[in-house]
Amino acid sequence: MAFTQAVKMHLGNVCGRSWMSSYQRGSTVMSQRQRDYGAVLCGKCQNSSQKLSPNSRTMHATQPLMITKLLSVDEIFARRSLQDYFKKMETEYRDSLTVVNMTEGQQDGEEELRVKRTRVSVLAPLIQYTRELQTKQQEFAETETLLKDDDPDMRELAVLEREACQKAIQDVRQKILSLLIPEEESDMSDLVLEVTAGVGGQEAMLFTAEVFDMYQSFAAHQGWGFDILEYMKSEIGGLRHASASVSGPKSYKRMKFEAGVHRVQRVPKTEKQGRIHTSTMTVAVLPQPTEITFTINAKDLRIETKRASGAGGQHVNTTDSAVRIVHLPTGVVSECQQERSQLKNKEKAMKVLRAKLYSMRLEEETSKRYTARKVQIGTKGRSEKIRTYNFPQDRITDHRIGKTVHDVREFLVGEELLEEMNVALEEFSNQEILMDILGEND
Repeated sequence: MAFTQAVKMHLGNVCGRSWMSSYQRGSTVMSQRQRDYGAVLCGKCQNSSQKLSPNSRTMHATQPLMITKLLSVDEIFARRSLQDYFKKMETEYRDSLTVVNMTEGQQDGEEELRVKRTRVSVLAPLIQYTRELQTKQQEFAETETLLKDDDPDMRELAVLEREACQKAIQDVRQKILSLLIPEEESDMSDLVLEVTAGVGGQEAMLFTAEVFDMYQSFAAHQGWGFDILEYMKSEIGGLRHASASVSGPKSYKRMKFEAGVHRVQRVPKTEKQGRIHTSTMTVAVLPQPTEITFTINAKDLRIETKRASGAGGQHVNTTDSAVRIVHLPTGVVSECQQERSQLKNKEKAMKVLRAKLYSMRLEEETSKRYTARKVQIGTKGRSEKIRTYNFPQDRITDHRIGKTVHDVREFLVGEELLEEMNVALEEFSNQEILMDILGEND
């Protein structure tokens, strides 16, 4: 197969490790009540007014992948499996349309009629574009014959027509791919970003601070809002843990592939003998739900206040402004002490809590749909490094897609190079989804 496991996506296996590693750092075991609540949230939550998208996905790999290449649009449309898929959808569309036309106005078979109507409305745009594509391809074939005409004016006209047909064909193909790989509900969400220092002591904390700054710069580069919710410094200027609310068009869609373990290899500032150290830090990217899509019962919360800790002056030591919220059914905890106002800290802590619980529900739902996948699901475990920042060799390698870029310092600026990496990850993820649809990952 030309395309061999292009991307491994993190879509579940969450209950034991994934969301716990981000939300209750230091703990690797989920309690029974958390597993039970996850099952309740999965399609049965009475507090949610709508279900999750059936296409929810993120990318996460447990090991380097055997990548051949990213397929071009021409290569994708040349695959027999895609053409077979179009024929199958065309047949289903015609059959569904026949049932709808035959049973209109009849009382019998109302449930079947409803199902067939839904399929007709879903398949109609795809069928329209595939038929349009066939028409454009026929026009292109006709211009090819005109290129052999004896009349030079006719040949010149045929060249122009061929170029127009080629462009039209590519445009229609892109529209078809966008229908085959639709955006998921959470892609349109804002997000909560969490970074946590891992293995490596003070060096890991210094690297965590750099990565957090990189994402803040990336948000500014994209024109997104970046509101720091929590920021726990280390003794020498590093970062133990921090979280931020990121808001902007498709911010979650662009940032979701950053979730996982990031590894740095370099000579630390604290190293006196010039030895290269390896340190890690963990990134969690949580879609931020709206009040409409996700609500939490007040009776399920225990809200505690306390005095903030750390540097901050006289106010920190004299006012109970820090807020800690515990979600009783799951034990998930959210804290905030960034603001002087207890009310503002409570609002920020609730934002993080909602994102954690929503992500738990989202990943639990998707894990059920993908348990049969041969492409194994990642877990965001500490051993699952997704990217390495190698300073001596001045390279950044993303292990999920085998992509390497150079200039670590420029990458950490959080602009063009980080955007290039994210675009590549999204393209491979879309290709993986398409291969699943066509049954080529079985």
